[in-house]
Amino acid sequence: MTVVPYKDKSDTKKQQVADMFNSISGKYDFLNHFLSLGIDFRWRRKAIKMLKNENPKQILDIATGTGDFAIESLKLNPERVVGLDISEGMLTVGREKMKKRGIDHIIDMQSGDSENIHFEDNSFDAVIVAFGIRNFEYLEKGLKEMNRVLKPGGKVVILEFSKPTIFPFKQLYSFYFRWILPKIGRFISKDNAAYQYLPESVSKFPCGEDFLRILSKTGYKNNKCKPLTLGISSIYSGEK
Repeated sequence: MTVVPYKDKSDTKKQQVADMFNSISGKYDFLNHFLSLGIDFRWRRKAIKMLKNENPKQILDIATGTGDFAIESLKLNPERVVGLDISEGMLTVGREKMKKRGIDHIIDMQSGDSENIHFEDNSFDAVIVAFGIRNFEYLEKGLKEMNRVLKPGGKVVILEFSKPTIFPFKQLYSFYFRWILPKIGRFISKDNAAYQYLPESVSKFPCGEDFLRILSKTGYKNNKCKPLTLGISSIYSGEK
């Protein structure tokens, strides 16, 4: 069963996800950092460091949101970073962020569909995704598209929530994730569904070895998984 934000609507998951992020775009950055206690900054740093030896010059950031992962990727000294997202609300916030930082000449925030990427084959040295892969309507189609635009020998790095397995942290985190986080998110964002969708989408996402098998199936090789913070999130990497 496909997990969607608004169960009372008949729109596709893709449209609902776009609507959801448009709705919360103004509060997204604050909630992201507040609800993760700032750990998300460290996770992004660790993920980008995995590309250090690749020295990528052309980077595509899928489901870029407001561009935090794209900004982190500048530590790799790329010539160009393209941030792609289906939410115009998130892109608007992101574009303003890039202008304020004076980096909009390097990071290009574009509207686009991760399952129908509007770039030619073999266009990017690296493709990155942070907390967006589980929002794909058709996961394998999106991964194949990412592989298509990746240059031969290029690398994909995916940061995504996973499920802790160690007792009692698993139980404590599950309680926070299912009961506390949605209430705080709902109160601040004023969107009743967005932060209920978060734990639901994570619970249904094929993490760990299951996701590595999907990466292999969609054309990637040398695939690896690195759990972070007792398994709250994981970094997946693979090559074309």
